[in-house]
Amino acid sequence: MAQTSIEWTDVTWNPVAGCSIESDGCKFCYAMRMAARLEAMGVKKYRGLTRKSGGRSKWTGKISLDEKALAAPLKWRKPRRVFVNSMSDLFHPSVPAVFVAAVWATMAKTPHHTYQILTKRPAQMADMLRSSNLPVLPNVWLGTSIEDRRVASRLDDLRRAPALVRFVSFEPLIGSVRGVNLERIDWAIVGGESGPHARPMNVVWVDEIETMCRATGTAFFFKQWGGKNKKASGRLLNGEIFDEMPAVYQLEAGRA
Repeated sequence: MAQTSIEWTDVTWNPVAGCSIESDGCKFCYAMRMAARLEAMGVKKYRGLTRKSGGRSKWTGKISLDEKALAAPLKWRKPRRVFVNSMSDLFHPSVPAVFVAAVWATMAKTPHHTYQILTKRPAQMADMLRSSNLPVLPNVWLGTSIEDRRVASRLDDLRRAPALVRFVSFEPLIGSVRGVNLERIDWAIVGGESGPHARPMNVVWVDEIETMCRATGTAFFFKQWGGKNKKASGRLLNGEIFDEMPAVYQLEAGRA
């Protein structure tokens, strides 16, 4: 477990490390920079996962499976929101189905935690979950990342994935997604790109998403404006903080 400053979760859990570039939203991925730092610090799990190219760290495509990490959530007594694989993608083609099943088994044994799985490969996720007959777990949310309209079809693949809660992360939002279909999407996270090479996010793009969320009853969470100094740019949208969560989570929180 690692504590995190990510606003929409409590901790990160990384049974898998390493990834590969999938689309334009991956160009300045923070996880590539972090993996390079961890390798430089001597963390074995991250060895060989990145390489230097054009002065920046980039994924090599190598994947590291951490079987020891599989049991970690079993030791956490306090209920937590757990972001699964902040340093990878559980549904990367190089992650075998048997390992995904092992991750699923841990999540099934810990129903007091809420697991948030975010992938840029929802087609792979939907196909694997259906072919493997893994159970639909009420404490597991399935999500996909969309940076602009070019990859909006990921929402269709997400809707094919068997889940009680589905969510989309429009982060880094680098273009308009006006007109995308948010039907049967329970939660939308919006955030700008952060880091030294951050691309700007237009307020119009964010307002478009909020309007679409209101039309479909999708919970709206505004994470950050991003930029080179994301703390300085803050989280205010039109003078407000938007921390909405899926209805099922709000209901459970009210019962606690």
